[in-house]
Amino acid sequence: MASIFQGVGATTALSSSTSIDTKKFQLSSRRFFSVRRASFVVVRSGGDKRDSGSNRIGGRADQLVTNAVATKADTPAASTASKPGHELLLFEALREGLEEEMERDAHVCVIGEDVGHYGGSYKVTKGLADKYGDLRVLDTPIAENSFTGMGIGAAMCGLRPIIEGMNMGFLLLAFNQISNNCGMLHYTSGGQFKIPVVIRGPGGVGRQLGAEHSQRLESYFQSIPGIQMVACSTPYNAKGLMKAAIRSDNPVILFEHVLLYNLKERIPDEEYVLNLEEAEMVRPGEHVTILTYSRMRYHVMQAAKTLVNKGYDPEVIDIRSLKPFDLYTIGNSIKKTHRVLIVEECMRTGGIGASLTAAITENFHDYLDAPIVCLSSQDVPTPYAGTLEEWTVVQPPQIVAAVEQLCR
Repeated sequence: MASIFQGVGATTALSSSTSIDTKKFQLSSRRFFSVRRASFVVVRSGGDKRDSGSNRIGGRADQLVTNAVATKADTPAASTASKPGHELLLFEALREGLEEEMERDAHVCVIGEDVGHYGGSYKVTKGLADKYGDLRVLDTPIAENSFTGMGIGAAMCGLRPIIEGMNMGFLLLAFNQISNNCGMLHYTSGGQFKIPVVIRGPGGVGRQLGAEHSQRLESYFQSIPGIQMVACSTPYNAKGLMKAAIRSDNPVILFEHVLLYNLKERIPDEEYVLNLEEAEMVRPGEHVTILTYSRMRYHVMQAAKTLVNKGYDPEVIDIRSLKPFDLYTIGNSIKKTHRVLIVEECMRTGGIGASLTAAITENFHDYLDAPIVCLSSQDVPTPYAGTLEEWTVVQPPQIVAAVEQLCR
């Protein structure tokens, strides 16, 4: 085992303004929606929107929610005292799923910085070292490339490691291990090795965490062959996806959002495991399909309240599986609504939304009555200043304006 560890582990040794990087989408007359009046909307990072005649159609004065985080009424599975089960915060749900799998399978172990007696930077592994010992909950030096390689080697030898990088941005230091080894070894070994490893940790735009701690890295890893990716958004799916990822024989990257760890929900007492390749229908509707994931789910649901009051009936889907996409659920929704809005926190250029747009265009073009609209974060390093940070991320008023334009 040591020789394999050595072999695997040695593989590497704008400021912003009100007009910053405006995002445009155009609902122009085309051959399959020629009945629609040609127009376009400029969606500014701060929510200031103007039509083709430069008329203001909404802005920060009517902003619905700043840095929206879920309220209990936003989710179908929201916690209520009358429901069976037990209430957990999202980080506690992740821990419960991890602990259940460690109890069930002695091959499951945890590797990373401060995951042991400190309990992890967000306390996801709190108490596990006391229960399972220092060999199954292994504290490592600040050496992401090395301990990621060690985890991959352990997976090759039959263990099921969960690798925590403390922050997903730090795992860029292990990108070679994740790409050239984790994603490819099953193929390059001719199927001799499986890599049942889970790579997890917090990411996304936090609250004044600075550029290096507020990165949106989903698209960085999406292009790696052999990797599955999922993003949790509720305590319920956090636990279910964690358990499914640990049981998978494929390498899985589990994205957790730093602002959702304290989200509370009632989850079942009985065991459940979710499908790693299945989207979640958050809100059925008729007029437009809104595809989102992670923290943006709650911005979308805040916008949905306003949209319903205005007479619109949006269908909201949490795609959850970032690779592969659940095109069955997505496609059935598009065939019903004929309009698509994608809302993401990932960057606009080369982000998850860009890949999703391409997949929808390729598979469901004939069902569309309007162009696909994608609202993404600005292509800038996340500013430290709170007001500027907010302007780089999609806010609910932008979602409302986009749906109104799509449904004209």
